[in-house]
Amino acid sequence: MRQILPENPKQIVFSGGGLRCFWQGGFMQELEKTRHFKPARITGVSGGALAGAAWLGGIEDRLLQVMCARFEEQDSNINLFEDDDSGLTPHQTLYCEVVSEALDDAVQSKIADGPQFQILIAHPPDPLPPALSGAAMTLAYEAELHIKNAPHFDWAEKMGLDYSLVDANKAARERVLDDLVCAAAVIPPVFKPPHWDGRPVVDGGMADQAPMPEPDEGETLILLTRDYKRLPDDDSRYYVHPGSETPADKIDFTDPAKLLETWKMGAADAKRILRE
Repeated sequence: MRQILPENPKQIVFSGGGLRCFWQGGFMQELEKTRHFKPARITGVSGGALAGAAWLGGIEDRLLQVMCARFEEQDSNINLFEDDDSGLTPHQTLYCEVVSEALDDAVQSKIADGPQFQILIAHPPDPLPPALSGAAMTLAYEAELHIKNAPHFDWAEKMGLDYSLVDANKAARERVLDDLVCAAAVIPPVFKPPHWDGRPVVDGGMADQAPMPEPDEGETLILLTRDYKRLPDDDSRYYVHPGSETPADKIDFTDPAKLLETWKMGAADAKRILRE
């Protein structure tokens, strides 16, 4: 993989990866010390939608602090004895609470007036219940991910998955960016599929882990959260990834120390790539 940074990318893509996306926060924060990117277009998918929003809003540190504080209160990834509507696991409720706190009105106003920001969401096929068909899409995604080992794939699409890039600037102007970011990171059956524009939504990462913006023009910095064996041969795309597996698990919401270690790994990888 070409671990090279473009001087001034016109586009930045924040790939998915759940909590591994905190690597992106540490990576970009370190880069900002010496390079001040001003891209025209940004895309995000799954956890990368939150990472991209935090970078655009300038709240990476705040997001890290809020998430770590919530993890300190969480001692299990299972809701065995909870008498509420949060489901079998606490993930969706906790994640959406953190997103709403981090992406307040001031942050959404800043993003609304910033560069083009698009978030990839996906829709499970009809006529099966969204949770059931979404779970089937999850299985297809996981299978293709491990067999093809590439960030771009299409098995779930062939099974009926529909997807689209949503105008996140518009969502921010309407003060629903937090809802959109939450909708972008829905993994059935752990998460319950919400609705966006009247349609059920599942994680856009099942369609593409590194969605290119529309339009797709110019050099692009693509922030992956894992090392892939197969990447497109495109001289305008600069794929970067963690130097090793991140300490943070994709959906382990109980260990703030691993979140901090993942952030620090991102910063260390940025220094390494700049050095090289």
